[in-house]
Amino acid sequence: MKLHRNLVFAVIDALNQIFNEGEYADKVVQKVLKIDKRWGARDRGFIAETTYEMVRYKRLYSEIAEVKAPFSRPDLFRMWAVWAVLSGLRLPDWKQIEPTPERRIKGKFDELSKIRKYRESIPDWIDHLGAAALGEAFWTSELAKLNEPASVILRTNTLKTTKEKLRKALLEEGIVAEPIQGYPWALQLPERANVFVTQAFKQGFFEVQDASSQKVAAYLDVSPGQRVVDTCAGAGGKTLHLASLMENKGQLIALDIYESKLKELKRRARRNGAHNIDTRAIDSTKVIKKLYGSADRVLVDAPCTGLGVLRRNPDTKWKLRPDFLEKIVKTQQEILRSYSKMVKEGGKMVYATCSILPAENQDQIAHFLASAEGVDFSLVKDKKIWAHKSGYDGFYMALLQKGG
Repeated sequence: MKLHRNLVFAVIDALNQIFNEGEYADKVVQKVLKIDKRWGARDRGFIAETTYEMVRYKRLYSEIAEVKAPFSRPDLFRMWAVWAVLSGLRLPDWKQIEPTPERRIKGKFDELSKIRKYRESIPDWIDHLGAAALGEAFWTSELAKLNEPASVILRTNTLKTTKEKLRKALLEEGIVAEPIQGYPWALQLPERANVFVTQAFKQGFFEVQDASSQKVAAYLDVSPGQRVVDTCAGAGGKTLHLASLMENKGQLIALDIYESKLKELKRRARRNGAHNIDTRAIDSTKVIKKLYGSADRVLVDAPCTGLGVLRRNPDTKWKLRPDFLEKIVKTQQEILRSYSKMVKEGGKMVYATCSILPAENQDQIAHFLASAEGVDFSLVKDKKIWAHKSGYDGFYMALLQKGG
């Protein structure tokens, strides 16, 4: 593979923004890919995949390169040279690339690969936390899977098409997508492709959504005609799935504290042909109180550490801080106690996170059921989804029922 200077420089620019300026990897990659319109699919693929790989293994590569944050531009080139050597690429003769001791890089890689925190490139505190919460062997397996790049998974929008029709439509555009057993709406791409430029996407036939995430809306057991509240809707991945399960009948109220995310949801809803969604920004407690005792179904897709989705958001592990877990656990408790009041007698609620930590999951449910607000609820069932067992993101979901 011939290395092109402008592509490598784009990777270095992206890494500088992610590592030194604290920007989010997905936003940076989107921005960097727009720099040169002449770049083709392979060029763009090289930039995106190399950037994500280096974010994923930042600790390992910086240790081998013997550089420390904040990383200077020469530091970033040294880290990139480590990546290139370990990827089996021949280093170019550029002034930015110092003479690189390839044998020493490989030797150091072999040595560090025996130690989990370096091999999986994870901060010490998260490594200790995961091992303490899940056990050494289980955490080792889960962490290894969470370090693999995520596949592209699509969710069929049943308001507009069927899974088989979507497959055919994508194939006509040159994209192969395969069904996944046990996931009714999911299609997986064996090879990565830019699905957002397809006519199928523009017509609202699908959304990109991990297979584990697709389980959440179905867990809520919604029916057409109900009043359903998605309390932490964000940009609406699960809201749109709920709309399709409700067949556009009934009322689906999408709440979020960020107006900008709800605007994005409205735009996506128009493309999806989802007409029963009512967006409301939580700008005061009145918004919540007005809905007390009125919802057949409530989804609490709670903010969390995001440790179950490191495959697609590898920069999360570098952004998290040790005190964040304590703060988010308190936030989750407050959200559960407050938002559960929207469920009417006989109604159901799902609490879900994209975390794998018991403190954010089953421990939260036990805490809620023991609280004054949870006394009328009972746990119907819960589900822990592990990346190393499912092959997809790590998730937790619990279905609770109020009263009879």
